[in-house]
Amino acid sequence: MRDHDAGPHIHPSAVVAHAARLGRGVHIGPFCTVGPDVVLGEGVRLVSHVAVAGHTTIGDGTRVFPFASLGHEPQDLKFRGETSELRIGRDCMIREGVTMNPGTAAGGLLTSVGDRSVFLAQSHVAHDCRVGDEVIFSNNVMLAGHCTVGDNAILGGGAAVHQFVRLGRHSFVGGLAGVEHDVIPYGIALGNRAHLAGLNVVGLKRRGFSREAIHELRRAYKLLFSGAGTLRERTEAVAAEFGGHPQADEVLAFLRDGGERAICVPRDGRDLP
Repeated sequence: MRDHDAGPHIHPSAVVAHAARLGRGVHIGPFCTVGPDVVLGEGVRLVSHVAVAGHTTIGDGTRVFPFASLGHEPQDLKFRGETSELRIGRDCMIREGVTMNPGTAAGGLLTSVGDRSVFLAQSHVAHDCRVGDEVIFSNNVMLAGHCTVGDNAILGGGAAVHQFVRLGRHSFVGGLAGVEHDVIPYGIALGNRAHLAGLNVVGLKRRGFSREAIHELRRAYKLLFSGAGTLRERTEAVAAEFGGHPQADEVLAFLRDGGERAICVPRDGRDLP
């Protein structure tokens, strides 16, 4: 349990700005640096050699491991020093060498990460990204600017995601994949350049989706990606047959919302679940 009644514990070698706001039970280990506009929630733990800068907020209970760099200016040549934010949620794990950048004027001046997400060593969240709750980034995942990652998505080691790409909820990106198109909710993307390789059935089962829900989603997927006509026409056919099915409706909403990138699709009608 977190000791919310305790004051912050700061190692003598750490450099913490007087204006930084530190919650109860914060632990700042050796050789960390914390800037004046940083807010650390209750029970946040910076293990050692962590650099937190800019207008960065880290939620209660999040742990940050050595050599992580959070909130330093974005890697965008158009950035001109405007005030922007990085917001990290509660109970996240941010492992060694992870980098997260704040937003830019072109993306709403905000990068946000949800609660209970895990970022393994050397992974990167670029400027203006929106990352949901309970997301997992494996080692060396690279997320370019302006990306959106839905809740419960998992990205395998070394995956690289093109700027403006959307990854739907419960999607899975395979290791070393190069993702340049949007991945539907519950979809699996594999390869370089990545293609849609079916549904994340393992993830659905682990998250407690019923057998009936998975079966209906499979039927909708097959109609969506193997039927006749254009993707737009097949989308309407799925809506007519599966309207009211929660997971199918979520996929349809994702397709209709659109984005900057095209939709990731199977190769030549293959990879159907």
